[in-house]
This record gives sequence, C-alpha cells and structure tokens, in this order.
Amino acid sequence: MIGKVISHYKILEKIGGGGMGVVYKAEDIKLKRIVALKFLPHEFSDDVTAKKRFIQEAQSASSLDHPNICTIHEISETYEGQLFIAMACYEGETLKHRAEKGPLAINEAAKIALGVAQGLAKAHEKGIVHRDIKPANIFITSDDQIKILDFGLAKLAGTSRITKTESITGTVAYMSPEMVRADDMDHRTDIWSLGIVLYEMLTGRLPFKGDNWEATMFAISNTAPVSVIQLRKDIPLSLERIITKTLQKKPQDRYKDIKTVVADLWAVDTKDISLIAAAKPSASIVVLPFTDMSPAKDQAYFCDGIAEELINSLTHITDLRVVARTSAFAFKGRDTDVREIGRMLNVDHVLEGSVRKSGDRLRITAQLVDVADGYHLWSERYDREEEDIFTIQDEISLKIVDKLRVEILSDEKTSLQKRHTSNVDAHNAYLKGRFFSQRLAKADIEKAIRFYKQAIELDPHYARAQAAMAHCYCLFGLYYYLPPKDSFPVARIAAKKALEMDDMLALAHAAMSVIHFLYDWDYESARQRIERAIELDPNCVSSHSDCSGYYAMIGKMDNAIAELKRALELDPLSVNHHVHLGLYYIKARKPEKARQQLLKTLEFSTDHPWALWLLAITYALDSQYNKGIKLLHDALNVAKGYPPIVAALGWFFAMSGDRTRARRVLKELHEKARKSYVWPFLFAKIHAALGENDKAFEWLEKAYQERDCSLSHLLTDESVDCIRTDPRFDDLLKKIGLYKHKKAMHYEILHSTTIE
Repeated sequence: MIGKVISHYKILEKIGGGGMGVVYKAEDIKLKRIVALKFLPHEFSDDVTAKKRFIQEAQSASSLDHPNICTIHEISETYEGQLFIAMACYEGETLKHRAEKGPLAINEAAKIALGVAQGLAKAHEKGIVHRDIKPANIFITSDDQIKILDFGLAKLAGTSRITKTESITGTVAYMSPEMVRADDMDHRTDIWSLGIVLYEMLTGRLPFKGDNWEATMFAISNTAPVSVIQLRKDIPLSLERIITKTLQKKPQDRYKDIKTVVADLWAVDTKDISLIAAAKPSASIVVLPFTDMSPAKDQAYFCDGIAEELINSLTHITDLRVVARTSAFAFKGRDTDVREIGRMLNVDHVLEGSVRKSGDRLRITAQLVDVADGYHLWSERYDREEEDIFTIQDEISLKIVDKLRVEILSDEKTSLQKRHTSNVDAHNAYLKGRFFSQRLAKADIEKAIRFYKQAIELDPHYARAQAAMAHCYCLFGLYYYLPPKDSFPVARIAAKKALEMDDMLALAHAAMSVIHFLYDWDYESARQRIERAIELDPNCVSSHSDCSGYYAMIGKMDNAIAELKRALELDPLSVNHHVHLGLYYIKARKPEKARQQLLKTLEFSTDHPWALWLLAITYALDSQYNKGIKLLHDALNVAKGYPPIVAALGWFFAMSGDRTRARRVLKELHEKARKSYVWPFLFAKIHAALGENDKAFEWLEKAYQERDCSLSHLLTDESVDCIRTDPRFDDLLKKIGLYKHKKAMHYEILHSTTIE
C-alpha cells in the first residue's frame, strides 16, 4: 500500500491496525493536508455485516462535531471495492502507549478522563453509544488534546443489532457486565468502560483480570475491584467515589448520564489538580427574588416562590451553573448593580423580574441581563391568569436556556418542565410553606408545616409538599425543637409517601438520607439515598450539603470538605456553609485552617453565634481555653440561652479546671430541661471533661435510648476525646454503627494530605 494513490490520497506509512481496520497516514493531494485512512481488512471485503458496521462507524462519527472526538472527512471505496474512512491525523500517542510507562499523575489521569467524558456526552446527546472505550481508542495529541477514536462499535440508540454476537465484540477487559452477558446496552456501558480506563490510568492495572477471556468475563460480572486507594494512597477520595459509581454492576446503580460524570470530575478536590476550563459549565446565572409590585404589597411569598421555582428547574441542566437560593436572596431589597452581583457570585448573567397580582390576574415581567455590560439579552411581560403560572415559569426557563445557548439533554428538558402539581391553590400553599421554612425558627417551621399540610389536602398526590414537610420535621429533630423520637418518625412517614408518589424526586431521597444518618444510624442506606439525590439533581445545593454531613459523620473529612466546597460553588454567600466548612476543619483536627475559615466568615457576619462558638473550639484544640470562653460569652449575647452554646461554656470551664463554674452550667441545663427538651449529650460532654466517666456514660446511654442526633458525630467530636480510651466508648460506637468507620477515620485524620 505504501506509495499508492487511493482516490485522491497518497499512502505514506502504516500507523496502526486492529480487528476492524488498518490505518495509514496519507496525503490528501487535493487539499494538501495529512490525513489518516482506515481500511476495512481484505478478509472482510465480502462480509456484508462487517461492511455495514464499518459504514455505521463513519456515519456515527461524522455526525459528531466536538473537540474531544476525532474528525471524519469522508467515507469512500477503492476501485477494488475496499471501504475506507478518511479522518483527521494527529501528532501524539494513544493512551495505551502512554499507560505502558506506568500509572499516570492524578491530574493527568483526571484530565484525560474528563476529555473522554465530554466527548461521550456529545455522542450520547445524539443517541450514539461508543461501546468500545479503551486506551487504544483514546488519543492524546502533542498539545494534550484528548480525542476519542474508532466508533467502529458505535450503535445508534434504538437500532437493531447487526449480529447476534456483536455485543461481545471488542476488548474483553473493558466490557461492561451487560455486554459480557450479551444483554441490551445503553449509554451506561460507556460509563462503565470509562471507569475501567480511569482505574487503569491511576493504578497501572485493570480492576478485573483473569488467566483467559472467560475468567475475565466472570470477574467483570461477579467480583468487586480492589479500591484504588488501597493501591495508591495519594488518590483523592472524591476521585475514588467517581470510580466506584462508574463500576457498579447494575446499570441503574451507575451514573444516570455522562454529563454527571463530567460535573463530578470537575469537582474533584485535590490540591494538585487544575482541570481544564472547558469542563466547567458553559454558562452561569443567578435568579434574583422578584419584586412585589402588587398594590397591597402582600405577595412576598409568591415573588420569592417564582424565583425559587426557576432556580430549582434550572439546576437540572448540567451545562448551567445556577446560584442557589441563599446567595441569590442575599440581594433581596438591595439596589445592587448587576455587574457587582456578577462579580460577587462569579456569574455571567442575572435574571430579575417583578410581579403584580390583582385578584386572579398576574402581570409578571422578567429580564435577562449580561453582567459584562449590563445590557438586556431578553425581556418579556406576561399578562395572564393566575392558573397560567406554571406555563409562564416554563416559558421563562426555556427562554433562558435558548438565550444562553446552553446545551440541554432530553431528560434535562423533561426535568425543567416537570409539573409537581396542577392545582394552583396547592402550589400557593407550598410556596408559603417554603417562605416560612427558610427562616428556621421554631414558630416559622410550624407555620411551614401547616401550609404544606394545606397543600397536601388540596392535592393528595403532591409529592414535593410531602418531601418538604419531611425536611421540616427533620429540622425539628436536628435543632431539638422536639425530641428526636417525636420528630423523625413523622418525617419518615412523609418522606416515604413522597417517594411512593415520585421516586425521581431528589428532595425526598435527601430527606430519607437525613433520617437514616441522624436517627436510624444506618449509614449505608444514607449513602445510597444521598447519592441518588445527587444523581437526580447534581446541582442541588442542599443535597451536596447533606452529603457532606454524611461523610463528616463517618469520619471521611476529605469527602465532607469536597462536597461542602461543591455546595459553596453553588451557594457562595451561604453563611451556614461557610460555618460548616470551619466545623469540618475542626473535625479534621486542623485548628489553624478552621480558625482562618471562621474569621473570614465573621468578616461578613460579624456576630454569627455558631461561627463564634466554633472559633472558640479552635482555641480549645490549642488549649487556649480563656480565649474560647470570651468568644462563647459573645456568642451567648446573640443566641441567648441556646443550650448547645451554654453546654460548650460548661465544657470549657471543666477543661480549664474551673469545676465550680462547670457545675453551675450543669445546674442551668437541668433547669432548662424542666421547661423544654435538652439533649442528653450536652450533659455527657461536661461530665466527661470533669473526669466523671461513669456519669458521662450514663448520659450517653440516655442519649442512645432517646436517639440523640449528637451521637452521629461521636467519631470526630472533640468534646469526648477525653473518654475515647474507655472500653465503653467503643461499645457505644458499635451500637450506633460507627465502630467500623473508626479505623479509616483515624488513618485519614493522621495522614490526610488532600484537605485544603
């Protein structure tokens, strides 16, 4: 072949080959460019099936225009009837060649996986499944661009199989379990194969191996891989989680789509990884609370509700970063220039609007503003009946997507336009519930529950109202407005009803996860639920926050911090998240880092009692109790009589040797307990600090009997460090399901290098 002219291509040299083709470098004589020609092998020249598959490769790949997919120029045939594809020719090497030198650097492996995932996202959007992702089909150009090669096994979704055995063609080690079984396959088979490739890049070995292809196929279907962290200690836990999710045996347990993999690769938290900018969402927006222009000025809940509904809808679009409610609503009632808002929230666009409601008539205005120059990209006025509110919200969401030129998948569009109820009165009651539930005070949460119940009475199938009510009862238990046994069982009933009505509702899965880890102490079920919530709504800030809480409880502080940072990307002005980041540095025993974080938080929330309380603890970790005591007095000046801070003061007194004042605090807590619920753990921590271990464990047993949520934090709570060596402590950890996490937690705290 060397030196021959085929059509208008002069063959220069052979550069590769495989079961479905031989590849040559050639010169395009007409256009004076170097190309790669892939020929169907001679032995398949008369094979109609092979030819059909070969043509399908060209058709599939040529329909894709993406920087991470090899460009196809044309398909043609020699005068002897041999088919070939002309494609772009790149300088560089395949991943197979590069990986032969050993495991890759973490940042390099993550970047390559990211490029492949982005290319697959484009293919899957077009209904094309590659089905042969492996290192030999991934090319790294000389300028480090990632290109997916060889769509020879690509299959348009919904088309029939070309042959009965087609599904087991390809390289066995990278096959998914469903491919091994010759079952029907969809895009999730590519997600599996990408997980294999990422595993191999990081460890230098395959997760499933056998002495022959049959043994390898058995391993793929039946065995669990060795954790990548066991093979390489510097791999971030957030990256391990991605691999674990991609390599689930059942397709439904993997990522639901490749775009979610892209989002998680971008969010990998490690100090030496800086992923390429292309991985970030292509657009970003903040939806400001709408202004109430009604004559009576009584529609605040409705105005806030429209903005929140738009936020919730837009978060389902992976290619769009949407600022969460807390940060968006920080500008409510403030006349802040949109360019300043864009700078503070790091967004490109702002949506603002107004509502005028009179009887059943609505006038809603909305305008989309480019923060770079302050100009309107789009504006619209809707004069409609109140019953048209759902249609208006859909129209605004779709117009935003259109104007920002954001790519949207079909399932994302379905989520964007999902109607949770068609009953306008039920919807209004739900909005009123959301309005009050954001305030967190006991009286406001009680009001929120009343409105949610009203919404459910108006629409008994309103799953979202049930899920929101479940969260309210979780808050009752978390903040101890009610004893846990009076709040979490009620929350469970509501969450279960919501899931029975709508198993695709992320809010309901998240609520059930909170119940599992705070009340049931069932951490595996909690993990499954919160991962499902994030899978269903990857940009939901509360789910990432709940996920960080789950990881903190089982002692995986790197993961907790990574998830909370993801929440902060979506909600950068959330004081609550900034405070919790300080808390997690404390739990990771990084007092200086915690102190820096909390001092930064106090700069924009000067008297936040929790920030002051946690700042005090950073000094306790350095045995500077007097500094901590002063800060706790400042916190109590704001949160007057709040039992956890009162108990913290008693603990500080005991640790500093002031037993008299410590006992005075115990007496104060007993007096409070006669009037309202005070959780037993608060008494236990002070007795522990006083060296009264028997008393401490009496209260811990009481906490166990009452299912005190505080026990979920035993692995990392600094206030019980002084009794960890008592055998009764491990017995308690076993009873609440945390003992098995103890060893891993201890190792991470002592040896962690990825916490930043």
